[in-house]
Amino acid sequence: MLAPGFFVEQLRSHGIDFYAGVPDSLLKSFCAYLAENIDPSRNIITANEGGAVALAAGHYLASGRPGCVYMQNSGQGNAINPLASLTDADVYGIPLLLLIGWRGRPGVHDEPQHVKQGKVTLSLLETMGIPYAVLSADASVAENQISEACKALSAGQVYALVVEKNTFEVQPVHPNELKAVPILSLSREEAIRTVASALAPSDIVVSSTGMISRELFEYREATGAGHGHDFLTVGSMGHASQIALGIALERPDRRVWCFDGDGAAIMHMGALAIVGTKAGSNFVHVVFNNGAHDSVGGQPTVGLQIDFPAIARACGYRSVYSVSSHEEVQSVLNQTVNLNGLNPKSSSPEGGLADSVGPVFIEIKVRKGNRPDLGRPTTTPQQNKEAFMEFLNIRK
Repeated sequence: MLAPGFFVEQLRSHGIDFYAGVPDSLLKSFCAYLAENIDPSRNIITANEGGAVALAAGHYLASGRPGCVYMQNSGQGNAINPLASLTDADVYGIPLLLLIGWRGRPGVHDEPQHVKQGKVTLSLLETMGIPYAVLSADASVAENQISEACKALSAGQVYALVVEKNTFEVQPVHPNELKAVPILSLSREEAIRTVASALAPSDIVVSSTGMISRELFEYREATGAGHGHDFLTVGSMGHASQIALGIALERPDRRVWCFDGDGAAIMHMGALAIVGTKAGSNFVHVVFNNGAHDSVGGQPTVGLQIDFPAIARACGYRSVYSVSSHEEVQSVLNQTVNLNGLNPKSSSPEGGLADSVGPVFIEIKVRKGNRPDLGRPTTTPQQNKEAFMEFLNIRK
């Protein structure tokens, strides 16, 4: 396998010393090496992949040196607009190196949300006219690939190196990587279980991709509650709140809870403005904030460095809370589930809810990490959709 340090040094020898991107599990060792060895001002974990492309473009304009943009292949969609309308040779001709984790590669078992993206990863690059190579785990071959990539950069092109599973050697995560993160006592799974146990039988949950959906699924399994109440957004990172809003607008008789993560909320933060100005009191947005991209290796986000409640208020959320203990969570839930007299145990609330106290935003600060035996949903996305629509009495 390829040593991350060797790869970074090869890039440095070609004048590439600036990095921006969104972490990926296949790039976990590479990202860990960057966190330990590259100054934070030279390695920016961005809100989304399109932002990383733009950041690298700004770096080039001010330095004349290309940057390296890293991402999971699911992020190609976020990056297409600036790649086509900013960096492309038909527009500004700004070179940069893409490092893309190839989840869902055909022939390699992966989670369902990666299957389609894996099939089209290379064809998307071809459609965009971006030359690429699948990065070799052999150092001598990789060295030649990097040289070829940098020749393309010198000619003003964007070039992509596509990374398969187990390409990089394991790089231990330094214990001080998240040294600025405060010590938090509440686990995310405990917080999810506490919130889910307070929901009314008619309530709906739309959960974000990654650990949040996995932990919610396990809670439902443990309690025998079934999974029809929950739409598990296993892909489409950052879009759970808009899915939830679409449901809440159509069904004002149901309370809709969005279980979100800090990284996902930051990725498409503009969604908060739409929820804040369009949603009513039947919408409750819960952000489980641990300041980390927990599902792909625990790399830091800026979630615990920003003021989510202030952002939510500014975006129009009517009731806003920030809590970090079990007692505080329970207190806020006691207020939220009884808004406008709605009984949390009622199975059929009558009519819609007044907008004077909603939408609601709850930030729950939780510690990073999950239990090692955490499972994955055993139902397919299609089965999840069918059970969810049946719960809402939707007949197609």
